[in-house]
Amino acid sequence: MSLLQSFQNILTEAGCDEAGRGCLAGPVVAAAVILPANFQNELLNDSKQLNEKQRAFLRPIIEKEALAWAVAYVDNHEIDKINILNASIEAMHRAVKKLSIQPQHLIIDGNRFKPYPHISHNCIVKGDSKYLSIAAASILAKTHRDLWMEQAHELHPQYAWDRNKGYPTKAHRASIEKHGVTSLHRLTFQLLKQTPEQLTLEGFKMDEMK
Repeated sequence: MSLLQSFQNILTEAGCDEAGRGCLAGPVVAAAVILPANFQNELLNDSKQLNEKQRAFLRPIIEKEALAWAVAYVDNHEIDKINILNASIEAMHRAVKKLSIQPQHLIIDGNRFKPYPHISHNCIVKGDSKYLSIAAASILAKTHRDLWMEQAHELHPQYAWDRNKGYPTKAHRASIEKHGVTSLHRLTFQLLKQTPEQLTLEGFKMDEMK
C-alpha cells in the first residue's frame, strides 16, 4: 500500500515522529518534516520496516528534497526528570520549533501529544506507515539517533551501542550487570531486575551520588 501525501490539503503540514522511547540509554530523538506536495519515493516507509542501509539511503534524499526538516534531542537526564512520554512530546515540540518553515498543521505518529501553540494537530496511530511526512520523520529521527549512539559507543564500548543502539537487549543488560551504568543510562528505567539503588554509576553506588 502506498503512503498518503497528507492528512489534509489546505494547510502547510509537518509530519512528526520520534525514536528511542524504549531504550535504556541515550536521548529520545524527534524529527519534523515538511515535504513538497509532489514528493514520491517508492522505498519510503516506516523506519521499522526498513533495514539500516535503506534508512541510510533515504536520509539524504529526505533532507535534500524536504521543504523543511529538523531534528531535536531530549537527553537521558531530562527523561528521568519528566518521564519518557513527556520527553518524547518535548522532543517533537523542539523539532517543530526548529523548522525553517512554520507549519500550520501537524500530524503526529501515535495517540498522545500536547498541543503545540497556535498549530492544529492530529494524532495517527501507526502514522509512520500511512503518511509520507511521518515516515520521513521516523527515518530522520532513527538515523540521527543511531549516529548519536554510535558516537557514544566510542566512549563506552563495553555496552555495544554500535549494535544495540541502547535498546534493552540481553547483551546490553548483561553489560550493565557486569560494568554498572554510565552517565548516559536512564536511571528511572528498569535496567535490570534489581532496583536502581543496587546499580552503580561509574563506580559509585547510587545512594552515594544523591
